Amino acid sequence: MAKIFKLPDLGEGLKEAEIVAWHVGVGDHVVTDQPLVSVETDKAVVEVPAPHSGYIAALHGDAGDVVPVGAPLVEFADEAAADAGAIVGKVAIGEKARPAAPDGKASAAPAVRRLAAQLGVDLAAVKATGPDGTVTRADVEGAAGEAEAAEPIRGVRRAMFHNMTRAGREIVPATVTDEADIESWPAGTDVTVRLIRAVAVACRASPSLNAWFDAATMTRRVHQRIELGIAVETEDGLFAPVMRDIGNRDAADLRRGVEAMKKDIAARSIPPEQLVGQTITLSNFGMFGGRFADLVVVPPQVAILGAGRAEMRIVAVDGTPVAHRLLPLSLSFDHRVVTGVEAARFLNAAIEDLERPD
Repeated sequence: MAKIFKLPDLGEGLKEAEIVAWHVGVGDHVVTDQPLVSVETDKAVVEVPAPHSGYIAALHGDAGDVVPVGAPLVEFADEAAADAGAIVGKVAIGEKARPAAPDGKASAAPAVRRLAAQLGVDLAAVKATGPDGTVTRADVEGAAGEAEAAEPIRGVRRAMFHNMTRAGREIVPATVTDEADIESWPAGTDVTVRLIRAVAVACRASPSLNAWFDAATMTRRVHQRIELGIAVETEDGLFAPVMRDIGNRDAADLRRGVEAMKKDIAARSIPPEQLVGQTITLSNFGMFGGRFADLVVVPPQVAILGAGRAEMRIVAVDGTPVAHRLLPLSLSFDHRVVTGVEAARFLNAAIEDLERPD
């Protein structure tokens, strides 16, 4: 009897993954732990290894398909069928599975049909270049024309879509803003580490913002440890990996953590466990531009602090106008469970720490 290998659980809370590329084909012989397929989860590309040795009888899904955890992924031929070269289902060992072609319609894989529907392309009018006259993804994209081709939302942007939709549905947002005078900072100050430290100080001054809220059960969990999500913008979308226990780490340790996080993001090799558990988030969006912002709080978190672009501004010092470097800060919070006073206390504590010279 053929053995079905199902998509395994790839990390906490992940319910599905998108097929990026197959590394094996029907009829191939694989060995235990050999990479079968690369799939993209909400935040990372992961290789799924073979659970055991054997011959591939069928592959379930094409590149671009989204597969739920627990759904069939690969079918292995039984030993008798592999030895005899017998047909398993409708696929002979050594043959490629051919996309089904409904009567009177072009032959194309399900993922290609979905792409054609998204792009408004009539498959019957597409010139097929695939094996046995099948329509390929490239055929569809060529027919649509590059200028008009729609781009499916995948991977990180797909996760961002779901998170932002949930936030828009659940959160009652409010934002307070202010500026920190950072003129006293010495040259070469590590801005990211200073911001991380300021969040830790502010969480101790106003713990209600380092919390999770569950609207379904009407319960709030105020955390002792500060698990800081750091929003990182990439071409693929927004990541928010976690810096663990920032309140008990020194500046050097925090800097090492930031560098390791950047390398993992660049290589798309962030461990799944580093993408969950944020208790509050920091966004240093000013490095790209902008001074103040209404930021999005992603539940179950209740707050996010954003730092805008620092600029020279005129301030009064002992009654005399002077130019100082000011750092704009925006604190967005869930007003269902965080009061304005609690938010102001948090922001004031962050500013006080940031205005220290070191």
